[in-house]
Amino acid sequence: MLVFLSVFLMQCSQRREKGPTEQEIRETEEALIGANRMLLQKDKEKIEDYIQEQHLTMQESESGLWYGITEPGTGARVKENLLVTLKYYVDLLNGTHCYSSDSLGYKQFRVGKGGVESGLEEGVLLLNEGSKAVFILPPHLAHGLTGDGNKIPARSVIVYHVELLKVEP
Repeated sequence: MLVFLSVFLMQCSQRREKGPTEQEIRETEEALIGANRMLLQKDKEKIEDYIQEQHLTMQESESGLWYGITEPGTGARVKENLLVTLKYYVDLLNGTHCYSSDSLGYKQFRVGKGGVESGLEEGVLLLNEGSKAVFILPPHLAHGLTGDGNKIPARSVIVYHVELLKVEP
């Protein structure tokens, strides 16, 4: 019995040193992909329900950004590397207010350089100076799994209402 236990423990310790097998890795990856697909679908359903409840007219981009241009602008078109200035407010789908330019000042950023939600960058590229729009960002285009550590909880869908005030070189 003691010999059997010793052999078993040696095999277990050797297996731990080698790590998981290729099959175990593949099975774990497949399970994670399945879970991610399920979460993306649930987010999409929540967003579609919100759009219907709010009577919004919106389109979905390939990345999953939902956008509706409520007033097309007549000024300069947004392009990569241009500096944009936005008046905005951000809410959760349940109506909880998170942030706005009224309390924090206008949001200014250089398009394509990061520092803001990827969904917001994608959305402003659809606008001209003077445009007003609504963007709905699913978690993967907003603050992801962790939220922002302040007012936006983990895995939150956020709604941006924006007015593009300025487009500059």
